Amino acid sequence: MRAAWEGIDPDHVWDSHCHLVGNGDSGSGIYLNDAAQNVRHPLEYVQRLIFMNAGCVRDAPGQVDHSYVERLRDLAQGLRPGAKLLLLAFDANLTEAGEVTREQTSLYVPNRYAAQMAQRHAQYFEWAASIHPYRRDCVEQLEAAAGQGARALKWLPAAMGIDPASRLCDPFYAALARLDLPLITHAGLERAVRGADAQDLGNPLRLRRALDHGVRVVVAHCASMGEDRDLDRGPRGAITANFELFARLMDTPRYAGKLYGDIASMTQINRAGPALARVIERGDWQARLLNGSDYPLPGVMPLYSVDHLVKLGFIERAAAPVLIELRRHNPLLFDFVAKRHLRAAGRGLDASVFETRKFFSRGA
Repeated sequence: MRAAWEGIDPDHVWDSHCHLVGNGDSGSGIYLNDAAQNVRHPLEYVQRLIFMNAGCVRDAPGQVDHSYVERLRDLAQGLRPGAKLLLLAFDANLTEAGEVTREQTSLYVPNRYAAQMAQRHAQYFEWAASIHPYRRDCVEQLEAAAGQGARALKWLPAAMGIDPASRLCDPFYAALARLDLPLITHAGLERAVRGADAQDLGNPLRLRRALDHGVRVVVAHCASMGEDRDLDRGPRGAITANFELFARLMDTPRYAGKLYGDIASMTQINRAGPALARVIERGDWQARLLNGSDYPLPGVMPLYSVDHLVKLGFIERAAAPVLIELRRHNPLLFDFVAKRHLRAAGRGLDASVFETRKFFSRGA
């Protein structure tokens, strides 16, 4: 525990990937798809139960939204004073005409609610807006969010129905660049959210359009799952690992200072492997990596295995008992401490990966 915080300034530690969820029972405006609350849709119904359990919510009328935030605040208190969590809003699925498709929307978390929670608990939280670029008033909404203290913009293209390579995004990209707000966007395979049928929208190469507009882009999870077309070779390009496509972008000189990756969820069983090793080993990438927990996922017990990390050589066996107990106590703290102890080819992640405040404070 002490070793994990050595060389780290807690005032600069912002968890850059923390989901704000609930069911709207507090008047928050959160929308949860009916399928997630109906046993006739067993996969989505069980997913909801798992995520809510991981967030330790009180599943009683009027208690879900509040208890989720209370739990987050309690976990944040378990970090060093000064550390904060970046709460993510989550926009709906929209058509190219700008119409909300409610049946394809898994979760909607309003910007207003995320901003309120960050303001109410300013000691622990910052917030990121989520605005669909096909909304007719997307630029106005973005300017309003920036004025209300949003630190970033969050997308999950496959779930929201966003093609990052579409010219429809151009006005939004121009506004993001002008406001110097970073775009945190999922890339690679997505399995956790309803509506994620258009997996090709998560192709990292589709983000070239945003980068070429001058937007600072954070590729969530470093695109470390799944495969997609190598669009640089045309629409019939070879099927290639998404992480390799991300790595190509990272190694493109003109994207230095614009393209970043977050390491949220990269220690999960289904992600820990060659991609995680490459991220740790690449010393030239360290200044462009951001830590995030992807909470509440660290609280979903089957998704993580300390023993698996030990077996792969990322964690020393002597650290395993402490990490296992720590996870039961505080999954956020577990995520931080485990990542601070990761090793590959004799090196770990730099302190700068965890001190993300400076990245999100630019232009503020």
